[in-house]
Amino acid sequence: MDFDKDMAQPKKKLPNKSLLLAACAACIGGTFQYGYNVSVINAPTLHVQNFINQTWRERYQTNISVDALTLLWSTIVSIFTVGGLVGVTVGGTLSVKLGRKGTLLVNNIFALTAALLMGLSYPTGLFELLVVGRFFTGVNAGIGLCVQPLYLGEIAPTAFRGAMGMGTSISITVGILSGQVIGLKEILGREEHWPILLSTTCVPAFLQLLTLPWFPESPRYLLIDKGDDKGCKKALKQLHGLAGCDGERDDIEKERNNLRDFQAKKPWELFTDRSVRWQLLTIMLLNAAQQLNGINAIYFYAEYLFTQSGIPADKIPYVTVGTGACECVTALTCGLLIDRLGRKVLITGGYVLMSICCILFTLTLSFQDASPVVPYFSMACLFAFILSFGLGPGGVTNILTTELFTQTARPAAYMIAGSLNWLSFFLIGLVFPFVVIGLQQYCFLVFLAVCSLTATYIFFVIPETKNKTFVEIQNDFKSLRHRKAHNGDGAEPTLF
Repeated sequence: MDFDKDMAQPKKKLPNKSLLLAACAACIGGTFQYGYNVSVINAPTLHVQNFINQTWRERYQTNISVDALTLLWSTIVSIFTVGGLVGVTVGGTLSVKLGRKGTLLVNNIFALTAALLMGLSYPTGLFELLVVGRFFTGVNAGIGLCVQPLYLGEIAPTAFRGAMGMGTSISITVGILSGQVIGLKEILGREEHWPILLSTTCVPAFLQLLTLPWFPESPRYLLIDKGDDKGCKKALKQLHGLAGCDGERDDIEKERNNLRDFQAKKPWELFTDRSVRWQLLTIMLLNAAQQLNGINAIYFYAEYLFTQSGIPADKIPYVTVGTGACECVTALTCGLLIDRLGRKVLITGGYVLMSICCILFTLTLSFQDASPVVPYFSMACLFAFILSFGLGPGGVTNILTTELFTQTARPAAYMIAGSLNWLSFFLIGLVFPFVVIGLQQYCFLVFLAVCSLTATYIFFVIPETKNKTFVEIQNDFKSLRHRKAHNGDGAEPTLF
């Protein structure tokens, strides 16, 4: 009998098809939109600037100044981060009121509005519509980055929570690659097509509106937040099948019993809650480090290195597509490894490898003119850095934000983590050019410090969360607090 059970075990480990389809439906209109809108804006840069100049000339009978044009274009690009910050601050609240699935569906209104505004900018001669449209794409991306990981983490069984959580990272990289491919001149990269190119953000929105309604709301949200026992059972059966729904139901029931009489927390309540102090500090550090670890600086240097390596300017977009494809493969690889090696191994290893790359990158940039071969070593460091980021911080950070909190604190945690992530994204875009001017190639020593310190913190503080329920992870942090405390304030109860 035991032999029969062992033989049957591998079959039970396969995820339900409905679960995978639900994840795809959530991703296509969620974090895919973030990656897509980050990359798609790069291709029509010159075309949009020509449109602004033409519109300015028609309005004021003079050409726009270089400084004013640069300011307007920078506003169009950077307003996306402002919208993202707004989106993430309301995303957690909406996910509690409308549910995870409901919020994702409503979020498509922002994408459709953005597509309409940006598409109408050229025929109406109003470049201001591009600013408003990009703001709405940012709001859409901010809500998606906040709510989609919540949905994936809550519908996934414990054994597949890591792989399912990697759907966030995979969909971002696929979105980036899609934006790069669609922006090639052979598709929609020509000057006459740029309004259509920017309007294609409506396609993922329509796809999600057509597919996601067929799948259920998060079972955890239904049972713990809404007390809908019948709805929870129905959702579990659809997502996990008859064989897997009972075990997941027991896990959710245990968490609900520990959270009985607790309501969803507000972000400011987490800062005063000592029981989640280490979890909050951890996700704040990891989300800030995700943007400040140098990954954005690497992309800043990419075009310079491609040029230095002798790649013709008209071929650089195709090399960039290759870089995007490399990121997708890395994210998929991480998705396969994360439930085998664990979160801690991957994210610590990623930051250690990035630290090594920062040292090598500084050396190769310092001796860039020493030999014609050196720029190729710099490119190798660039790709190695991107691969290391994708295998560790790029994918694992969002998963840990889901796993380190229970149901009542999770939406508020995502609001805090997401806000810090977007603020760090904005800060690095604002400050990095001045850091480069001041430190030149030695700017990567700053990122070396960030990566090495983050790796050290993870190694000593964060417990492994692989194959653990949310309640078990909370108990691990309770043990950590007891070890760190010098003066006993009374033992905290263990969750059962």
